[in-house]
Amino acid sequence: MLSELVELPGGSFRMGSTSFYPEEAPIHTVQVAAFAIERHPVTNAQYAEFVDDTGYVTVAERELDAALYPGADPADLVPGGLVFRPTAGPVDLRDWRQWWQWQPGACWRHPFGPDSGISDRLDHPVVQVAYPDAAAYARWARRRLPSEAEWEYAARGGGSTAYAWGDEPMPDGKLMANTWQGRFPYRNDGALGWTGTSPVGAFPPNSYGLVDMIGNVWEWTTTQFSGHHRLDASAQGCCLPTDEADPSINQTLKGGSHLCAPEYCRRYRPSARSPQSQDSATTHIGFRCAADV
Repeated sequence: MLSELVELPGGSFRMGSTSFYPEEAPIHTVQVAAFAIERHPVTNAQYAEFVDDTGYVTVAERELDAALYPGADPADLVPGGLVFRPTAGPVDLRDWRQWWQWQPGACWRHPFGPDSGISDRLDHPVVQVAYPDAAAYARWARRRLPSEAEWEYAARGGGSTAYAWGDEPMPDGKLMANTWQGRFPYRNDGALGWTGTSPVGAFPPNSYGLVDMIGNVWEWTTTQFSGHHRLDASAQGCCLPTDEADPSINQTLKGGSHLCAPEYCRRYRPSARSPQSQDSATTHIGFRCAADV
């Protein structure tokens, strides 16, 4: 069963920020046409329905073309994905390789490797899906992926505050999204008891009724990433995704994830953005679909 679509009116909003990371600048006015967006990220159960219906094979499950990865260790050129592994203690936060591990056999059905599964997390967001995998689901659902501007417009819920719910990360001490609780990357005390992904809708919706726009998993958008906002970019996006991932192209991710921690990644905000190569499949990236109205 597909996710419920929430129709949003068109309008203008101030996109971006100058208060956190340089790639979020400049702040600029964007006009967005009316569109609809799914109430929550696509779940494991929903992605399983798509795969069962189509026989689709995700990027993480395909053999790798060595020509696309010059200089790579041949031992790494096997189907798999990146898996987050907590460290034993404090580490240099400038080196992400301390906590990310290439795991052969990791895929959406087995997010942490062949010995893991999703039977106990069917209502969690699907992960280990690369950009073409998200686009393929969207086409099957007769929907599309949102642009960065559409995504941010939806996440803001009609507001203009730093966070989706106000200007404080935890208003009155209340945790509003699934983000890292504790000391990153070695001690996670859990967000409402969840370490890693949480069931969609476990945290409060925004004023549009959308859940998990912030935290839980990063979400793919159709906007190619640049080091700052391009003022000539189309708010609706311009380029249709293909079935083949191009590792040389970075797409823009939005929303932050359960791995965002204040001392490392304060990107659990509507204006925050992050680059990710089209072929990336990890334990903290998912997606939701949009549709024209």
